[in-house]
Amino acid sequence: MQNLKSKTITIMSLLLLLSTSAFTLIPNAQAASMTTYPVIGATPNPVGVGQETLILVGITQQLVSDLYHWVGITVTVTHPDGSTETLSGIKTDSTGMTGVVYVPDTLGNYTLQVHFPEQPMPATTGAIVNGTTMKASDSIKITLVVQQEHTALYPMAPLPTEYWTRPVDDQLRLWSSIDGNWLITPPNFLAFGNDYAPDSAHILWTKPLTSGGQVGGTLDPYQNILTQDSASGQSGQVGYDTGDAYEGKWSGSLVLGGKLYYQKYASGDPFKEVICTDLHTGEQLWSRVLLNNLTLSRGQLVYWQTMDFYGVYDYLWATANAATLSLLGITGTAGTVWCAFDPFTGDYVYSITNMPSGTTIYGPHGELLILTLDQNNGWMTMWNSSNIPSEYASLVYQSMAWAQWRPMGKILNGTGPANVVINYADGRGNVPFNSPLTPLGLNGYNWNVTIPKGLLGSVRMAVAQDKIVGGLANTTDVIVWAIDLRPGHEGQLLYNNDWKAPSDWLAGNLTIGFGATSFIDHTLTVNAKESRIRYGFSTDDGKYKWQISEPIAMLGHLVGGPSGESGYIVYGMLICGTMSGVIQAYDVTNGQLVWTYEVKDPYMQTLWSNNWPVGHLIATDGKIYLANLEHSGNQPLPMGGAFVCLNATTGEEIWRSNGLFRQTVWGGRAVIGDSIIATMDTYDQRVYAIGKGPSATSVSIGDDVLTLGNDVLIQGTVTDVSPGVSTFGIKARFPSGVPAVSDQSMSDWMTYVYKQFPRPTNATGVPVALTVLDANGNYRQIGTTTSDSNGAFSLTWTPDIPGKYTVYASFDGSAGYYPSHAETAFDVQSAPATSTPQPLQVQPPTEMYITAATIAIIIAIAIVGAVVVLMIRKRP
Repeated sequence: MQNLKSKTITIMSLLLLLSTSAFTLIPNAQAASMTTYPVIGATPNPVGVGQETLILVGITQQLVSDLYHWVGITVTVTHPDGSTETLSGIKTDSTGMTGVVYVPDTLGNYTLQVHFPEQPMPATTGAIVNGTTMKASDSIKITLVVQQEHTALYPMAPLPTEYWTRPVDDQLRLWSSIDGNWLITPPNFLAFGNDYAPDSAHILWTKPLTSGGQVGGTLDPYQNILTQDSASGQSGQVGYDTGDAYEGKWSGSLVLGGKLYYQKYASGDPFKEVICTDLHTGEQLWSRVLLNNLTLSRGQLVYWQTMDFYGVYDYLWATANAATLSLLGITGTAGTVWCAFDPFTGDYVYSITNMPSGTTIYGPHGELLILTLDQNNGWMTMWNSSNIPSEYASLVYQSMAWAQWRPMGKILNGTGPANVVINYADGRGNVPFNSPLTPLGLNGYNWNVTIPKGLLGSVRMAVAQDKIVGGLANTTDVIVWAIDLRPGHEGQLLYNNDWKAPSDWLAGNLTIGFGATSFIDHTLTVNAKESRIRYGFSTDDGKYKWQISEPIAMLGHLVGGPSGESGYIVYGMLICGTMSGVIQAYDVTNGQLVWTYEVKDPYMQTLWSNNWPVGHLIATDGKIYLANLEHSGNQPLPMGGAFVCLNATTGEEIWRSNGLFRQTVWGGRAVIGDSIIATMDTYDQRVYAIGKGPSATSVSIGDDVLTLGNDVLIQGTVTDVSPGVSTFGIKARFPSGVPAVSDQSMSDWMTYVYKQFPRPTNATGVPVALTVLDANGNYRQIGTTTSDSNGAFSLTWTPDIPGKYTVYASFDGSAGYYPSHAETAFDVQSAPATSTPQPLQVQPPTEMYITAATIAIIIAIAIVGAVVVLMIRKRP
């Protein structure tokens, strides 16, 4: 269906272009009636049974603007068995054409024909005057072939198996499941679009936020910076201020389009500056003051879809202060003016003044919606940030310029007169008009509806085009009500349920309040502070469902500190537990306890518990992340604070790091985008990015030419090549590269690499598979091995045939690293040929006699010769 919608958009855009250019072809002669020429088509054709096809219908004559349409068009569909059906109620757009989705359910040939009914030209278009009779006409008949096989759609590129960065090409549509954004802390910490959320503590990069870590020695020995550690009896060095309490650092952090945005200074500092960093690489892209020291409030991705344009505009929003109002020359009140900035550059874009108050949510296209309820007087309004006509290029409704987004450089009155006009193209000119987007004649307001008077309590949660739920909880009653937000039903009361509380609420003087609400899991909770009991109510009808099967752990009564103290609902579970370090998950269908996890501290450094006090950070990809924090931690900070990732439905520990990332209560906590967690660490006040990183594999051969029958030693390395290892400090410690380690070793290894803790003695490497392509063209695995804690691996192998071998070393990746591979080659030569020695022959006896006689004769001759020589010498 999505592909057909995309085709519809493409077809209509093309037809709009063609029909616009056709204005010059209209004859000048006016006529009382005109012949029409219907169009018909079907895409795809052939089409599979049960597959969608888009039928193109209309006539060749366009209309003057998008105010006007051809109506009453029908399509006759003749089935393979001769029966017919009629597709009716078809209205074209201003191109004179449109598309109708049809799903055939029978094999065979269908026949399609368009019928255009006679009707007047609704408005003068070129030389065709208003009222000209456009004659009825029938299109040619076309055949739609329906076959068993579905027509192939463009194949989707799979999710990445290698390290990836932004930008993500728009054609990689499946990647939307992993490249999510964090525009503001979402309800229940639930962040969609992060299906590659970290399954290990692997660090991609780190960078300083401000002065952090241990202060160090001083010149004056009497300065009281050294404090006594009562547990060890040793003096411990205190650290720099972390921002707790009430001086939060790194607040308002968000992720938009693969970029991390955070505040440079503490929240109480009068100077403000925003830093923009590439989330994948840690590269700082820009750092600047927003107008007069504004603080980011949220991000926005708004999809602008009109007859003329489709695309997303992105903004950073900040609330103006008094100094900004003066700078921009705005008359207004600080807090009611919103300023938009370009996320790519930090440049100021435009402002909206006189913002209404109420509940702010995101709309289906990313619009900022503000719901304002007056429960006493019985009315409710919805304001829409994209329904301010002055944001467009023209105030003429449905003109070409009406469809163009042009707020740049403007200061807009968010609730002032809309001043929309309409041009009927019939000689009346521009006429004041309340458009469907601004029916009240005021900027932003989509509607103002009546609601029942006297609804008690306040809003708990709202979801655009669904409902808004509110209520009141006290010791005698739990009142839950809901108002419809579905288009066409706005303001209708869905329910107003009053549940009478148990008598022990009042008798026990319990403190009662609302907890978590989730429309996804159809549940709203009520908390009883002192008894530590939670009660579940349905957001579908407001009725009571259950109470939890057992109280939450001790200290669960505390509120107002770590995030998640009131509980939150994700993946069918109510998750509770913070200061006690005991995390409990209850099934939201019945309140039964499903799992318990204790964030144990083996050294018991917390005064009130054997566990780490924690705050809840993120829920995504079926996982929840939580970490140690404290309202106002003592100095020196306790060591080994836990950061934990759990399976949300089972409570199983996926990974845990001790002392790697500690959180803050009053500053910004961890956020996620592009499946990468970014967090400030209060131990050293650096910003860390956690996620799956790139690896590099090398492989080499000692002798690249060897003789058949000899062994070959294959060796290499697997290293971590994430952006963070390129800093001087790490390169100086690891001149040969940072070894890649197993997922089981990752947490301790990261504290060693990035925090200079002692090197783990039990760290293990990663598995490496070795394969060869031999001289006969056979590709085969010759063995597997595991790298050591230095990243090195080796394997001895005996080649079995002569010729060239190509060797491949492959690391298939892990939770911490994407895969990598390398190759090398060697040659095996046949052994040289060796000569065969001649054997000694045994002589028979006769031959031995002959030989002896021969020797005797030779000796005799030699004696005679010697005598002759002597005689000659004696002559005178």
